[in-house]
Amino acid sequence: MSNYLIDKKDRFFIAGAKGMVGSAVSRALYQAGYKNQLTPSKNELDLRDNNQVSNWFSVNRPDIVILAAAKVGGIYANSKYPVDFLLDNLKIQNNVIENSFLSGCRRLLFLGSSCIYPKFAEQPIQEDALLTGSLEPTNEYYAIAKIAGIKLCAALHLQHGFDAISLMPTNLYGVGDNYHPQNSHVIPALISRLHKAKIEKQSFITCWGSGSPLREFLHSDDLGNACLFALEKWQISAPETPLDINKNPLFFLNVGSGKDLSIKKLVELLSSIIGYNGKIYWDCTKADGTPKKQLNICHMNRLGWEAKIELSEGLQMAYKDFLTRLNKGTLRC
Repeated sequence: MSNYLIDKKDRFFIAGAKGMVGSAVSRALYQAGYKNQLTPSKNELDLRDNNQVSNWFSVNRPDIVILAAAKVGGIYANSKYPVDFLLDNLKIQNNVIENSFLSGCRRLLFLGSSCIYPKFAEQPIQEDALLTGSLEPTNEYYAIAKIAGIKLCAALHLQHGFDAISLMPTNLYGVGDNYHPQNSHVIPALISRLHKAKIEKQSFITCWGSGSPLREFLHSDDLGNACLFALEKWQISAPETPLDINKNPLFFLNVGSGKDLSIKKLVELLSSIIGYNGKIYWDCTKADGTPKKQLNICHMNRLGWEAKIELSEGLQMAYKDFLTRLNKGTLRC
């Protein structure tokens, strides 16, 4: 596909550039020579406020937009704050996507989530599985918001020819992750707990669920490179674009590592990396979530992209980042 879908002279707006995903996208673009980046912080631009977003676009006029901003969290946060996860994400997406179109932005990349798929979708999950079954209840409000974002991008392409593409990453982790004790995802939550247990010489820790669910994980730097790849190489209107089962162009593509493992195996791997030798107990009264969630990434692979960072290597990188930030006093565990 064309190598000129984006240009080194373009102005890139990375919404959510200060977060784990946005910063990974920013690094990937910068390393590839795309250095003209607009990366306002939350304090500088509240993406939930349409007036602020509209004014910002009027002044800055970005050529390329990457929407990596979102309100995210684990099972506990999603269950406790469903209104926040639905409304905040809808506001962010609607404001950024619509104003990108209205301001004349040339390309937009929206980042969704693998939670958009039905709880019992056939594995590995293909893009065609979207809206074919019920969602996982523990994160359905976040998922519904992300589905709305995908469909808005598709609708703008269909009705107005707007060049909006979407990527659906699997479970993410990496440098700059969120280690909040209640609102974090599984890997940062486990790193924090296992490190604390090691330091405090705890003889055991208790983890939620049975440990049996299978999960796929992708390092944020791999996702950053996938975003760069998609922006440079993938255009929905191109003849060789991936198609759905009805031979229509796909508006979104899965991004993953192509491998999964049980949560129990993940805990064992992290315990080894961190050096925690205590016992692990499982609280089966807590929800497991989806029993298995692995993405079919054949379309991205056929276009020429694949993940590079093995899980064991990535987890060591994540733990090193955790220790660095802990020593600097920028997080607490």
